[in-house]
Amino acid sequence: MRPNLIERIAHKYAVGLEHGQRVKSGDFISLQPRHAMTHDNTGAVMSKFKSIGASRVLNPVQPVFTLDHDVQNMSAANTAKYAAIAQFARTHGVDFYGAGQGIGHQIMVEQGYAFPLSLAVASDSHSNMYGGVGCLGTPIVRTDAAAIWATGRTWWQVPPVAKVHLLGTLPKGCSGKDVIVALCGLMNKDEVLNHAIEFTGPGAASLSIDERLTVANMTTEWGALAGVFPVDDVTLSFVESRIKTLGPAHPRYNLQSLSDLEKEVQALASESNEEAHYAKHISFNLSTLSPFLSGPNSVKVATPLAQLESRSIQIHKAYLLSCTNARQSDIKAAADIFRGAPVGQRSVFPGVEFYIAPASVAVQQDAESAGDWQVLLDAGAKPLPAGCGPCIGLGQGLLKDGEVGVSATNRNFKGRMGSRSAEAYLASPAVVAASALLGRIASPEAVGADPAVYHAGLKAQLESHSKPEFSVTISAAPVSATKNKSDKSTATNVKTTIEGFPERHVGEIVFCGTDNLDTDGIYPGAFTYQDDIQPAEMAKIAMRNYDPSFTSLIQKNDILASGFNFGTGSSREQAATCLLYAGVPLILAGSLSETYKRNAINNGLLCLEAPTLIQDLYATFGRAGKQQDGAKNTVRTGWMCEIEYGTGAMLVKKADGSIVGEYVLPVVGKAAQELIVVGGLEKWVKKQIEV
Repeated sequence: MRPNLIERIAHKYAVGLEHGQRVKSGDFISLQPRHAMTHDNTGAVMSKFKSIGASRVLNPVQPVFTLDHDVQNMSAANTAKYAAIAQFARTHGVDFYGAGQGIGHQIMVEQGYAFPLSLAVASDSHSNMYGGVGCLGTPIVRTDAAAIWATGRTWWQVPPVAKVHLLGTLPKGCSGKDVIVALCGLMNKDEVLNHAIEFTGPGAASLSIDERLTVANMTTEWGALAGVFPVDDVTLSFVESRIKTLGPAHPRYNLQSLSDLEKEVQALASESNEEAHYAKHISFNLSTLSPFLSGPNSVKVATPLAQLESRSIQIHKAYLLSCTNARQSDIKAAADIFRGAPVGQRSVFPGVEFYIAPASVAVQQDAESAGDWQVLLDAGAKPLPAGCGPCIGLGQGLLKDGEVGVSATNRNFKGRMGSRSAEAYLASPAVVAASALLGRIASPEAVGADPAVYHAGLKAQLESHSKPEFSVTISAAPVSATKNKSDKSTATNVKTTIEGFPERHVGEIVFCGTDNLDTDGIYPGAFTYQDDIQPAEMAKIAMRNYDPSFTSLIQKNDILASGFNFGTGSSREQAATCLLYAGVPLILAGSLSETYKRNAINNGLLCLEAPTLIQDLYATFGRAGKQQDGAKNTVRTGWMCEIEYGTGAMLVKKADGSIVGEYVLPVVGKAAQELIVVGGLEKWVKKQIEV
């Protein structure tokens, strides 16, 4: 079975593999990413870098610093922070892009740091966007970024891969934004949570690079860790266009890099037609799509534009900005709405504020040359500097109490763009512009149309509307990864453990039978910023908001088992370390928040996914809080678990010795073993520096 695209790129950038090892989903591997981007959080990474004893950046070409989040903040404190980051970049020879030059993700693509068939990471969740140009982009946490600066490496557990096969072509009036808004809202049951997505099919090939970037960007909101499009003629033409724009001497976009890429694409095309393994197969017919909006206040709610338009929802603010939809084609789409309005009606609706910001300075320059930027200014749009701004609730133009906004950004969580009592919708640039012009959520077709005729047509649309065509199929695990009641695992490459890492673990399963056990339940927010709490006290606090009796029940060598999406919520590291201090050496969950898993392993706490085991625990012990089932929040199950770490084999027995079942866990690869043995990533980095 040939590797899928995600596995192939991960293998290309993996280091320390065993001879002949093939990287597969489930593997824990060490990665040497081509580039690692940090933005305003570079200051926090600098502090982490210094605290682990590092004094020099191992490979100055690898990091990229882009200041983009709080660029409107001219306070002395923020100015000093930005200056310190700039000085650090100069000292270590790191590429630096200052405030106002553009959003980091856009710069990564424009300047070729996110290059097709390469791997780039960022300390930001929207690094998925790099997949629009066929680059495997995935997020890391700040400790990972500091480790990359110091050692050039980080670790990754290769996620399950979902194949999203796009059929057809986009109908008139639809855009890449409509594609991903529909995917997020119509498939909103965590179908791709913690998966990497590989887009395929004629529909994918029909999308422009800008449309692909938009779709890939918001695979984050769909729950994925990456969303990668194929490298095809559209991608190669994009690279050629960047070479023409930047000149042949550019360090990343140049004739040699294009030639190398073409050869790699040809090599991929000549390989066997044998099908790769995918955890899920999703089919989506673009031809059946209509314009959609997200919200209000949730990307998991997607509503056809025609339905919302029929409700005459008045708006107060409109936004054309962010790394999702503020490229030249997006600005042109918005400008064309105003150009197409009747003479004398080409202005922003009275009482509506329309904010625009380019994804980068280069984008604004192109939009100005095309005349699109001036059209929007003439219409009354309010320009903001290239940066994140209102998308993350910073700077001018935030939503106030009771206001309604429509935005071309990627997130509309309650309170993200301002007041928690406001309502935020997400839409394509054309719909945002039409809404700004008409003062209500509106279709571009409504601009300049006779109201009576248009509403009659709208009524007909509503009567004939049907949902887009899609399907989801879950694949069987490869034969080599199944064993009796198996948890899907293809990580069978490494069958040994390193010195200091246990070959096996035996312990009783303690079950916290609930899904979505968040970090506040594990470690209360009231203690998060009390930096003087000692480990023994942190241990007593563990699980306090979930079950105050937890710490009195836990014993040495116990294995904590819990439901799906364990560790969701904030990125507080104490939610991992408090359990480690309480004596928990291992967590088994139906699924794990990726951020929680990274924080846990980075601090020396092993976490593995065991969905079949969790389902069996639910079937036997019920769910926490359902008193009618006699379930407790925390249960000492009496089930003894015997795990062989080198092979992933897990045998579970009842107290009387009878077998519950045999399961297969992801094999803990060398990259994760090293972190557990030394006590976490910071200690591992210090060890590497000493060597």
